[in-house]
Amino acid sequence: MAIKALAWMVRAFEPPVYCYHEIVHNKLVVDRFIERGVVFVDDVSEVPIGRPIMLSAHGSAPEVVAAAQERGSYVVNAVCPLVTKVHHEVKVRVSKGYRIVYVGHEGHEEAVGTMAVAPTSISRVESVEEVAALPDFEEPTALLAQTTLSHREWSEVADAAKEKFPDIWQPGRSDLCFATTNRQSALMAIADRCDAIVVIGSANSSNTNALAKLASEAGCDRVYRINGPDELPSDLSGTVGVTAGASAPDDVVAAVIASLDPSNGVEEVKITEEDEYFAPPRDIRDLLGALDVATTVGLGGDLDARPLLEDRRINATDVLLKL
Repeated sequence: MAIKALAWMVRAFEPPVYCYHEIVHNKLVVDRFIERGVVFVDDVSEVPIGRPIMLSAHGSAPEVVAAAQERGSYVVNAVCPLVTKVHHEVKVRVSKGYRIVYVGHEGHEEAVGTMAVAPTSISRVESVEEVAALPDFEEPTALLAQTTLSHREWSEVADAAKEKFPDIWQPGRSDLCFATTNRQSALMAIADRCDAIVVIGSANSSNTNALAKLASEAGCDRVYRINGPDELPSDLSGTVGVTAGASAPDDVVAAVIASLDPSNGVEEVKITEEDEYFAPPRDIRDLLGALDVATTVGLGGDLDARPLLEDRRINATDVLLKL
């Protein structure tokens, strides 16, 4: 959703289009957008007044959103709906007098943005030891998580938090992202059959690193995190498992498999079907609608007869390749 939204921004506006933080944590995706005139910034104040701004999928602090709206001519917040869910849970629990115990990585953009929702009411932890060091809060506690944690990272710390705070509140539906937990489950289904495992994704991608760590913990001696086929080791043999972080483009995964050129073919392992769909942000939908009407009228077409934009059928990798 975020990749497609930024691609629409690139097509709709004269460059440069600005993006607060990397749109997703994938080097190849970011590089492709840079080549097409996108400027990534770590502070909204770096954006010239009046330029279009996109806010990344990882979620932004409320003050960042406000600053972008003051500065940008057109602002699109491409925050992942699963992150928005966590932000909402923070607001609701804090409004009811809860203290939040938040499991997340220090410095990660998603964790920074979530903690900024209620900075005086959140304690961030990422280890059993940090849970043990928490004070005995007088207020009731709630347990929330960074969406891109591995299940093991989450469960170990969550168990410690529930032991320390027996009445701690948890949401009915897990905060962990289905796109990451499904990949982790699929990896565990093949790990014991692999002589080596290749994880495609960037070094700053939390869910990519979680996959690599999980593969090592599963007992695989040779685990490689790579950005693309040019980083593949030259001496791989036997059965090689291939997986990818949630934001790795499909064409890069295909290129890695083609470069491996397995003599006994490729077995695709699926543990579930994903049919979730996140529609473009409202500002993008409004922008696309306006462009569609303007183009149809400009070409003398019939507004009532124009085809509908089927975003659900559009693949993010295809959008990137066609920019």
